[in-house]
Amino acid sequence: MKDSALIVVDMLYDFIDGSMACLEADKAVANTLDYLKKIPDGSDFPILFVRDHHPANHCSFQAQGGPWPPHCVQGTHGADIHEALAPYADEDLSFFKGEDPAKEQYSGFEGVNPAGQSLCDVLQVLDIRNVLVCGIATEYCVYNTAKDLLNAGFRVSVLKDCIAYVEKEGHLETLKTMEEKGITLI
Repeated sequence: MKDSALIVVDMLYDFIDGSMACLEADKAVANTLDYLKKIPDGSDFPILFVRDHHPANHCSFQAQGGPWPPHCVQGTHGADIHEALAPYADEDLSFFKGEDPAKEQYSGFEGVNPAGQSLCDVLQVLDIRNVLVCGIATEYCVYNTAKDLLNAGFRVSVLKDCIAYVEKEGHLETLKTMEEKGITLI
């Protein structure tokens, strides 16, 4: 387990019960929490959080011509990590994406922590080779994060009981695509 880490993608209130609530979000949070509780205390198993973190005028919002309602706006409850998972989040291991109002970022690979380090930078510093990914939503941020990790040379597994999605059909198609690319579903 020394070369492994868990990446929790966008388990934020707007995707759980807010403006963009996803299907199975409560179940994904509960299953992720169960998984985290099984990690032995003191183990060398980093938990990294990826967080959508938009300015109020983000290009992905409908008012600016984007496809989505406002979500995960900086400084709002909707941008917060679910309270059950928040105790596992470390500021240095939290990566914010979507902060540039003119750029959409689905992949956590594009996020940076408060020190300005990318997700990849920190995984390399920690000497991580295997990543487990869970989060919201399968078709967008989970998929793009997992794909980018795989393309960067990491062994990637997705915890399929710990993900939520926008649409069932898209979720199932995305799971199939991930497997075809070499991402393991567990």
